[in-house]
Amino acid sequence: MSTKNKLSSEQQSEVIKTIKTRFEKNPNRHENIKWEDVQKKLESNPEKLWSLHEMERTEGEPDVVGFDEKTNEYLFFDCSPESPKGRRSLCYDRKALDSRKENKPANSAVDLATEIGVEILNEQQYRELQTLGNFDLKTSSWVKTPEEIRKLGGAVFCDKRYNKVFLYHNGAESYYAARGFRGVLRV
Repeated sequence: MSTKNKLSSEQQSEVIKTIKTRFEKNPNRHENIKWEDVQKKLESNPEKLWSLHEMERTEGEPDVVGFDEKTNEYLFFDCSPESPKGRRSLCYDRKALDSRKENKPANSAVDLATEIGVEILNEQQYRELQTLGNFDLKTSSWVKTPEEIRKLGGAVFCDKRYNKVFLYHNGAESYYAARGFRGVLRV
């Protein structure tokens, strides 16, 4: 881990405190998961704390949403009510960004996800998130696009309207002020 991606012990404590507070406020998101177990994992993975810090800094409001028994990892999703403010106005990936001749966005969703150490939610994960509350009622979020769609120049995104989760398509080079992405972090 580079020094650029390191948090001070004070910053690590602050991230853990923030995540614990959110964990305690939203027990429906992580039934049968004990905070003490999550905290041990976080304390032994400082690089993951850095990623959680970045999720928080970009207003994703990460929270524990599950545990993968096969990999022995906790899953953190961005649980902000709307697509994280610090991750909007992005086209889908580097290829899409490079294809724009003018009015380029600052970055792409895939590149920013990589920079902060998370993966973009796939459609199934996005639908799982929506079982935990109401998210993206005014915004939308890019989701991991199947390769066969991406090869044709497209990308997919989701939102929730009329109490239903919708999957849509757009050109991967498009970007909108109300579209960002949500990430998953495995710890």
